Amino acid sequence: MGAKTLRFGLVGAGPWARSVHAPGLTNHPATELTAMWARRPDAAAELGVPVARDFDALLAEVDAVAFAVPPAVQAELAPRAAAAGKHVLLEKPIAATVADAERVADAVRAAGVVSLVVFIRRFAEETVDWLDDVRRLGGWSGASARWLSGALLGGEYSESPWRHESGALADIGPHVLDLLDAALGPIVEVLAAHRGEPDLWHLVLRHEGGATSTVTLSMGLPMRPTVIELSVYGDHGYRELVGRATPARDSYAALLDEFTGLVRAGRTEHPLDVRRGLHIQHLLAAVERKISQS
Repeated sequence: MGAKTLRFGLVGAGPWARSVHAPGLTNHPATELTAMWARRPDAAAELGVPVARDFDALLAEVDAVAFAVPPAVQAELAPRAAAAGKHVLLEKPIAATVADAERVADAVRAAGVVSLVVFIRRFAEETVDWLDDVRRLGGWSGASARWLSGALLGGEYSESPWRHESGALADIGPHVLDLLDAALGPIVEVLAAHRGEPDLWHLVLRHEGGATSTVTLSMGLPMRPTVIELSVYGDHGYRELVGRATPARDSYAALLDEFTGLVRAGRTEHPLDVRRGLHIQHLLAAVERKISQS
């Protein structure tokens, strides 16, 4: 890449694409939003970005592809982008099933392209500082997380079929599982899992080393503002991460800093690359299995 601007194609024109991906790729000094492609070309055209006639046409014009589409669609298209030698910026979860996630990961590895998964909270300054403190101190016995919102009740994401079908586990679950896994060490077992109404999930997890964590998730509760709380406790007392102080656009800019840095350096490995996405996909599947057994 050198000093050259990285040409991005954006797949999808939904709320997240319009509010975060498109402005982020347009405004970052090392990226250029060259083309878009979406199921609804009129929605893509509203952003003032050239609209490719199809996915293959988009691939021909870009160096990298950012996906803002449902997991099943991403799992179909991302391997094609990687096989064409395009770096990929993937949304979470990276697929709808473990088998499809493995195909995405295999394609990325085989092509030797850069990948990052948009675990957007990991790029917020307060999250980086909190994780640094937690990891430096160590000695944590457990953790708890709550993410409660009314996103499925109204607003720009409430018309999303895949979110309604899969619920909070698939949409916000990856963020929570990733953060707990990063804070306490790898999650190795789902001890208990339950899904009730309204879209209310309760999980108990065991981490490598013996620590345990609990999770409560919902996108079907009339919460305003959204409740987001994550805490660890142990030998050094209690450390809490609350809310979202850093705007998503700022976190996305930090993500693009790291993505373009990887491309420039010719490196493909990153703590939040496609392998992390696959790990989280396995955890989501483990939760679903636990629920089916109960």
